[in-house]
Amino acid sequence: MARYDRSAEDHAAWIAKVSEDPLEPDLPICDPHHHLWLDKGHTGWPYTLADFHADTGSGHNVVRTIFLQCHAEYRTDGPEHLRSVGETEFVVELAEQSAASDGAEIAGIMGEADLALGAGVEEVLAAHEEAGRGRFRGIRYITAQDPHPPLSMGESVAMDSAEYLAGVQKVGSQGYTYDAMVYHPQLPELAVVARACPETPIVIDHLGGFLGTGPYKDRRDETLAFWKDAMTELAACPNTYLKVGGIGMPMMGFRWDKRDEPANSVELAEAWAEPIQFVIEAFGADRCMFESNFPVDKRGAGYVVLWNSFKRIAAGCSDDEKKDLFHNTAARAYRFEQV
Repeated sequence: MARYDRSAEDHAAWIAKVSEDPLEPDLPICDPHHHLWLDKGHTGWPYTLADFHADTGSGHNVVRTIFLQCHAEYRTDGPEHLRSVGETEFVVELAEQSAASDGAEIAGIMGEADLALGAGVEEVLAAHEEAGRGRFRGIRYITAQDPHPPLSMGESVAMDSAEYLAGVQKVGSQGYTYDAMVYHPQLPELAVVARACPETPIVIDHLGGFLGTGPYKDRRDETLAFWKDAMTELAACPNTYLKVGGIGMPMMGFRWDKRDEPANSVELAEAWAEPIQFVIEAFGADRCMFESNFPVDKRGAGYVVLWNSFKRIAAGCSDDEKKDLFHNTAARAYRFEQV
C-alpha cells in the first residue's frame, strides 16, 4: 500500500491544528495495536519509542500496550522462515526501555510467522518466545487480499488450505493468540477458519478490514450490509475477538488525511458510531477492544482525538463495559492482568 507523502515535520504541524482535552482521563487503557519502526515504515516517516511515548503520554491513561508486527527490523540473513524473529528482538529492547521509563509499557509483542508452514510453525513460535523474554503473545499473519491492486498487502495463501489451518491451530495449541488481518469481502472465509480452529483465540484487526476506497468507494451502504452479516457470523464463533479501530486509515473511505485540518473527535464519532455500536452489540463489550493502530491511524487524527472519539461512541456503555472495551478485553485476549 502507498506510503504517505507528508514529511514527519509537516505532518506533526498538521496534527497540531486540532487540540482537545482528553475525555474520562482516568479510564485505564490497554492500547492493543501499535507499531514502531526506524525507517519510513508504512507512513513515510519513522515512529520511534520517543514518538510512541509522546502520543501515549498526551493525556489518556494508557497503562500498557501491545506491539503488532509491521516488518520492522527483520533479520537480513539466516533461514528465511526465522527472519521475522528480528522484529521481536528489536521490539523487546524498546519494551524493556519503556518498562523502565515513566511512559506506557509495551507489555506484549505480536510477531509474524508464515502460517503456511503448518505444524512446522512451532519452530518459529519457539524462536519468538525466546527472543521476547516474556513479552511474546502470538502471531499476526496478514492475508488481506483484494483484486484492486493498491489494496493487496497480505500473503496469497488460501485460508482454507490444510497447511494454513494447521498453522493457525498450532498457534492456539501452543498457548498463543492469532491476529487476523483480512478485508471485509474475506470475512466469511475467516469465519470458516475460526470454526475450524476453535482452540485458537483469533483477534480480528481493524473492524474486519472495512473498505471504502477503490472499487468500494461510494458503496458504503452496500458494504455495511455485507459487513454486518459477516460480522454477525464471526461473532457467533466464541473464540473471536474484534479490534475496533483503523478508522483513520484512507482505505476505510474517509480521506481525513486530505483535509486542511485533521478530524476532531466529534467528526470521527459521527462517521463511525453506527458500525462500532453494531459490533459492540454483536460481539459484546467483553470481546471488543478499542485500538489506536498508531502511527498508521495518525494519518487522520491525533492520539488524544482518536481515543476521545472512542469514548464518545462508548458513552452509553456501563462502567464495566467501558473497562472491557478500553482495557480488559485486550488483557484477556493477550493474557494480562485485568483492572
